[in-house]
Amino acid sequence: MGKATSTPLLFQSKLLCFSLFYLFTSLFLALYTSLSQSQCFFRSSPYDPIQTPLFSYPPSYGEHKYAIPTHRSTCSSPVFFSDYWTVLKEIQDLCKNSSLASPVLSYMQGRADSFGGNFSTQKRFSYFDHDNTSVELPCGFLKKFPISNSDRVAMENCKGVVVVSAIFNDHDKIRQPRGLGSKTLNNVCFFMFVDDITLKGLDYHKLISRKSKIGAWRIVRVSSKDLYGNPAMNGVIPKYLVHRLFPNSKFSIWIDAKLQLIVDPLLLIHTLVVSEKVDIAISKHPYYVHTMEEAMATARWKKWWDVDALKSQMETYCEMGLQPWSPKKLPYTSDVPDSAMILRKHEVGNNLFSCLLFNELEAFNPRDQLAFAYVRDQMRPKLKINMFEVEVFEQVAVEYRHNLKRIGEEEGSRGVHKTKRTKRARADLLYVNGSCCSRCQKYLLDMWGESHD
Repeated sequence: MGKATSTPLLFQSKLLCFSLFYLFTSLFLALYTSLSQSQCFFRSSPYDPIQTPLFSYPPSYGEHKYAIPTHRSTCSSPVFFSDYWTVLKEIQDLCKNSSLASPVLSYMQGRADSFGGNFSTQKRFSYFDHDNTSVELPCGFLKKFPISNSDRVAMENCKGVVVVSAIFNDHDKIRQPRGLGSKTLNNVCFFMFVDDITLKGLDYHKLISRKSKIGAWRIVRVSSKDLYGNPAMNGVIPKYLVHRLFPNSKFSIWIDAKLQLIVDPLLLIHTLVVSEKVDIAISKHPYYVHTMEEAMATARWKKWWDVDALKSQMETYCEMGLQPWSPKKLPYTSDVPDSAMILRKHEVGNNLFSCLLFNELEAFNPRDQLAFAYVRDQMRPKLKINMFEVEVFEQVAVEYRHNLKRIGEEEGSRGVHKTKRTKRARADLLYVNGSCCSRCQKYLLDMWGESHD
């Protein structure tokens, strides 16, 4: 007779085995979560994303140099994407039906010396209460936008979702989007606006073909000699007047050229705009909450050369009702965005906000974060906005450093000589002769939590 074998008592209980398996699995997941770089968990992009590169760059171009690392370890608002095919069909249906019974704005026509008309402060502010959509609104294009007719026709034929970017003064590289679904390029247009200097650089690297297309991006040449002297201000036109450049598009994503999109744009639009039922989705600034914090940083870190003009802008907004952020402003969770990526639904709320904000940028400077809260808080009807966490932004795009500037070139020059020196701001940006300017004194005291009775 064979020798009988006995099963150890420890493994005779199925319940005990399952319990141990669950325990070790839970411990592993907890350890993985605590050690992972980010706790923002996303559903993978499309089920069958395009894996092959959309374009092969020559080694000399170096489009993937100098990525900026991220170090955030927590995420207060994780985002989950729906199934790609469900999203594709839903957005297709929305694009087909969105024009039905949807009110539209009337835009001012005519000719002016500047692209936006350069209206006075009182005139610009008179359009903020705009419940009557039949009143003509100034919204750029009072001077011809210098692009070719073929590009104009292509822009008008983009009738669904458009992704827009711009490179002026050759400050960035063209980067191809990643993680696209197999049907995305058939349903999303990609347009990159460039000036003559950038075009010259692309030609040097032999990237421009007869079709003027580089990978996913259609390249649109803008003759900057007929626009603003400052390249940054020229970039503001496609950034904030995208609804006018693409009049038949229903959704758009603006993405700064320093970013590379790594999540399918259809998933982003669906999750951050459609599902949230908002006009615009934009990331919070990673450090600042109050407009005045951004103004001080703008001057201190030489992001704009004219400190006196910055001071005048802030005093104007303080006098006209700008307040620091507080819980009273909820559901708006911050006054300062990171505007490197903006997702929009092209309806009245977004279109009005974009027009009003563009007018402020022409009046003062292209630093859009300074005018953002004032326009948002003062406009009527109110804007529906999703200000998502910066950790989400860092999960959907990779940020790269700008190209090196040319010798003698200043980033903030707007129609001034290129060698104009930056006036470095001190910590007392809004102080004159030791005392605070009266127009912003209440704002600053409220921001600092001090009594002003």
